[in-house]
Amino acid sequence: MGDLGEILKHPDEICPMIKLGMQVRETEMRTPELHWAFCYTMLRRVTSKFAVSLLQLGPEHRNAMIFYLVLRALDTIEDDMSLSSEVKTPILEDFHEHIYDRDWHFSCGSSDCRVLMDQFHLVRQAFLELDKSHQEMIKDVTERMGAGMAKFIDKEIETIDDLNEYGYYVAGLPLHGMLKMFVVPGLEDSDAEYGRLSNSMGLFIMDLKYEENSVEAVRCLNEMITSSLVHVEDCFKYLSVVKDVPALFRLFALRQVMAIGALALCYNNIDVFRFGVKQRRGLIAKLTERTRTMSDVYGVFFEFCSLMKSKVDRHDPNATETVRRLDDIQNICINSGLLNRRKFYIMRSEEGYNSALKIFKECGVTSRFDIFGN
Repeated sequence: MGDLGEILKHPDEICPMIKLGMQVRETEMRTPELHWAFCYTMLRRVTSKFAVSLLQLGPEHRNAMIFYLVLRALDTIEDDMSLSSEVKTPILEDFHEHIYDRDWHFSCGSSDCRVLMDQFHLVRQAFLELDKSHQEMIKDVTERMGAGMAKFIDKEIETIDDLNEYGYYVAGLPLHGMLKMFVVPGLEDSDAEYGRLSNSMGLFIMDLKYEENSVEAVRCLNEMITSSLVHVEDCFKYLSVVKDVPALFRLFALRQVMAIGALALCYNNIDVFRFGVKQRRGLIAKLTERTRTMSDVYGVFFEFCSLMKSKVDRHDPNATETVRRLDDIQNICINSGLLNRRKFYIMRSEEGYNSALKIFKECGVTSRFDIFGN
């Protein structure tokens, strides 16, 4: 009943949610082969956010789905706390070889992730049908990511530098691999720079695990979120690189707008530790349907930054730095000259909406646009 109440509070999200559900079902139904059908279904079960963008890619890009599922299996091994480091470490280090081995099987994880591991032979079958170049790319990223995970099995993440290094292995590497997989023109000419941008964007979207302890926990949470905001400018640069490859642009743009939405939701929010928080399915559907251009991306970031600014506690030790970084992001959005080209808005009744709307109007966004995105 709670979910229904949330839906009724945001009627402008109902149609996008229905349309997205129909698209996902249609994609799954037009996949006759058992192993590919399993991969599509499993993708939706292990990652609701990423699935909505990956499932909209055409069949020619389903290599991206296999890439994700292979790395999700690797992540499942890392996350299983019932495994000792003596068992876990060699599997992480050798997983890039196991994806070729038809006889290898390892059951671990829980819930849907255990199903993924128990039926990994179906993912392997799909993997072996990919082009050799894509297989090699997936193997390379898996090897490097597995080695990085193994390094941190018995090492605590105690500093921001530790967090950034870990983030490089688990988020930066996969994004750079995805960029190569889509063969973005000119990538080879400045591979190192795009690798840096991939890492920066990966750090921005990486899931973080926070300390559970009231006031200090929230302050720690706020500091980590503030730290992640430094990567936003690189996210914009990264998206500008792929803007001429529509499928890739939408895939990564959705990840970024969902990431800034998650940060806005979690910022200064004690419920992160009490109950856990998640974005509304309707909001995810709305973002998925309507994030199509850089102007959309700038607009979403601008709005969520306004929401975050409305939540800043002046007693927070990082309050000044948080506001400064949010201002910097909003200035980038304004200076892009694209805010007035956007035709939909994310926030309707959320705190901070009125201030965001006021600034949008000052930037030249007029009433001829559909303010509520209907």
